[in-house]
Amino acid sequence: MRLDGVLFFPVTPFTPDGGVSEELLGRHVVQGVEAGAGGVFAACGTGEFNALDPDEYTRVVKTAVTATAGRVPVFGGAGGALPVARSIAEAAAAAGADGLLLMPPYLVSGPPTGLVRYVREVARAGGLPVIVYQRGTARFTPEAVAELAQEPSVVGFKDGLGDFDLLQRIILRVRESGAGDFTFFNGLPTAEFTVPAYRGLGVDLYSSAAFAFAPEVALAFHRAVTSGDEALVRRLLTGFYLPLVELRDQVPGYAVSLVKAGVRLRGLAVGGVRAPLVDPAAEHVAELEKIIAAGLEIVGS
Repeated sequence: MRLDGVLFFPVTPFTPDGGVSEELLGRHVVQGVEAGAGGVFAACGTGEFNALDPDEYTRVVKTAVTATAGRVPVFGGAGGALPVARSIAEAAAAAGADGLLLMPPYLVSGPPTGLVRYVREVARAGGLPVIVYQRGTARFTPEAVAELAQEPSVVGFKDGLGDFDLLQRIILRVRESGAGDFTFFNGLPTAEFTVPAYRGLGVDLYSSAAFAFAPEVALAFHRAVTSGDEALVRRLLTGFYLPLVELRDQVPGYAVSLVKAGVRLRGLAVGGVRAPLVDPAAEHVAELEKIIAAGLEIVGS
């Protein structure tokens, strides 16, 4: 299993009565895979993992697995309280997922030894390859990541802090430890905005929230950054990603709800977000529509 290209984090569509729409999710995932996604991460942050009950989670992951039909790997989100995270890991494995993106434990902050134990116990429960997500209450030391990198089931580390000094220390310690096929990811919100900085550390993979609603832009950016087309990278950063980030930062939770609004603007009626998130105000949706149009114009779509 190897991840490459643009990583797709689909939203979780909700019906007017508040349930999960497997039909719309299947269409959303198929569209993303056919557009060129390199991997599907279902029921993760953009997919409102925090808002799904266990049955909904299983249905979301199973739908994503079915829709990809083996064309790209499917990772399911996991996290929260340890017993919950273990049961979710088991559910993801039973649903056919290829791996887990392990998000932080709920609320509490533990020392590095506790975080290592948490990762090991969840990985053992699911028996799936695990990518550890550093953000929020999960802040790892270089020594802790190097220790986890020796675990056969821990295959990657996704950084959502943006602390480049810490990340450089982690990368160096892991490489020094002799860990073989261990992958680092840029996991900041609207990750494209910091791709040039992460690539300077040798971290090329990133998650693309924008791919969910503007795959043409996300793929054009990926081609530009990997081919060294710095002029197009700057145009897209300035004309699309910068205004998107500025809009995102206006309201907590817009990193998710703007993505969902973007999917709706592109023609898929995926519904709104669940509390505590809020849907974007009408004027922000109108601004998002202009940002999407500007991005499509830049890439000639």
